[in-house]
Amino acid sequence: MNLNLNFNLNGKDEVSYDAIVIGSGISGGYAAMELCVKGYKTLVLERGRMVKHGEYPTANLDTWDLPNQNMVTAEEVAQHYFKQNRLNWWVHEDNKHWINKDDEYPYEEDKRFDWIRGHQVGGRSIMWGRHCYRWSDIDFEANLKDGIAIDWPIRYKDIAPWYDYVEKFVGVSGQAEGLKQVPDGKFLPPFPLNCAEQHLRESVAKVYPQRVVTPGRVANLTQYDPEIHKGQRGKCLSRDRCWRGCPYGAYFSSLSSTLLVAEETGFLTLRPDSIVIEIVFDSKIGKASSVRVKDANTGEEHELFARIIFCNASTIGTAAILLNSKSKTFPEGLGNSSGELGHNLMDHHYGMGASGRLPGFEDTYYKGRKPVGFYIPRFRNIDEASRRKDYLRGFGYQGSAKRGRNTPEGVVGEELKKSIFTPGQYYIYMTCFGEMLPYHDNKMYLDFDKEDRHGMPIITFDAQLRENEMKLREDGVKCAVEMLEAAGCKDISFYNNATAPGACIHEMGTARMGHDSKSSVLNKWNQVHGVPNVFVTDGSCMTSSGTQNPSITYMALTARAVDYAHKQVKEGAL
Repeated sequence: MNLNLNFNLNGKDEVSYDAIVIGSGISGGYAAMELCVKGYKTLVLERGRMVKHGEYPTANLDTWDLPNQNMVTAEEVAQHYFKQNRLNWWVHEDNKHWINKDDEYPYEEDKRFDWIRGHQVGGRSIMWGRHCYRWSDIDFEANLKDGIAIDWPIRYKDIAPWYDYVEKFVGVSGQAEGLKQVPDGKFLPPFPLNCAEQHLRESVAKVYPQRVVTPGRVANLTQYDPEIHKGQRGKCLSRDRCWRGCPYGAYFSSLSSTLLVAEETGFLTLRPDSIVIEIVFDSKIGKASSVRVKDANTGEEHELFARIIFCNASTIGTAAILLNSKSKTFPEGLGNSSGELGHNLMDHHYGMGASGRLPGFEDTYYKGRKPVGFYIPRFRNIDEASRRKDYLRGFGYQGSAKRGRNTPEGVVGEELKKSIFTPGQYYIYMTCFGEMLPYHDNKMYLDFDKEDRHGMPIITFDAQLRENEMKLREDGVKCAVEMLEAAGCKDISFYNNATAPGACIHEMGTARMGHDSKSSVLNKWNQVHGVPNVFVTDGSCMTSSGTQNPSITYMALTARAVDYAHKQVKEGAL
């Protein structure tokens, strides 16, 4: 891998590439691989530090090896993670090295937004949740049918072959269920439900046959085929330490997969510590000509040229780059003829769910710490029979069943030791993830009167959950309790603590796809309207949010867009 840290500025040829990819996370890494495999000399720009596969400092540590039993001190939170740790569960000793410090990367809020970021090569692909669920036409047609925002310019048939394509390489474990709301994919064998989870599946099916409890579909390899999965990967060992980084490459990340395949082609140049200032538009040719970057360590600025540019800096990062890319043609930001750039900010919302104690099964246990439990796909508003009058769209659940600790009160000495090593009863935990509608007024924007330490305008958020989301949440919690009751759970508790947007780390929508430049930033091929050689395939391209975890859709859209760009190049259009 060519780490081009000091460019020769004596000539344009020294800083010219066939393609530039901005960002090295889930979609950026995929764009880089697809471009390199097709023979494009590709530069990947990453604003964060260099990390290589295997450089995971806490991957093999046990909890007792970490300071403070893996808890970050209150003093450190107050100094560095005062926004990101508002979630309480997110920042720990074993993963804090992947998480930006709030005092070093400030942002402003008109309304609260929990922006979770990781600036390093590989981005958040190192610590993502790995759930992979296809979208269906229930999602792609929803805006049009509901009269919300704008219509998607694509349908399931347009992306289905690309789901097939990326799932094979990514390695998605799962179980076919024949559900129209989450189409089946190219699955590896699933991580089986344990006995309590299987009991939940069977009990719920008897009472609520439209609610399906299925093994979670995740990008963890239950089988490894080096000819298919490539990179430096291996079978999952069920260690459940995924957010630390996996030295075995058992789950899909840019580091273990796409960037390594791109490197093997000999066409990849990777430049970390490179903060993108703007994409330069040349009105004479009607295309983008270059990318201006600042070295995060030296402050030096460079201009890098390419025929094709893929912007994959994450939903917020991409919108910020485009908004900062001003010209006479695009005075409000690159491709922003519609005025929609930065608007329609979405996320999934959670902080709602239920749990309960499941009697019985004391003579059973499970082996290992499998990286996923169960998933319950959306079952509301998917047809006329499931139509709700009080809210639009729906929700899904992720959860698991585990045996608790046996710690009786008033017991000491040998009896206490024996009790601790005796497993407690099973508990079922269920978290609800809800869809957020694409509201124009939910947005992020740049405050050009304030700058960060690199001289970039400060990103400011103004987004919130609204009435539709609040009504959806009430039903989501109610349904969770119903399913636990159907399974015979006792001591059921539930919660509904509305999270701020951003908390689910599924932010989407700031540069949405659409049919025309009057209402959207991108066309059906993820091309920026009016700038045909710039493509955007990260979460910013999404026109609605669905209920499914979105990363596999980003990768499918990325592979599709690279294929289209390649054809345009061969035809002489780019």
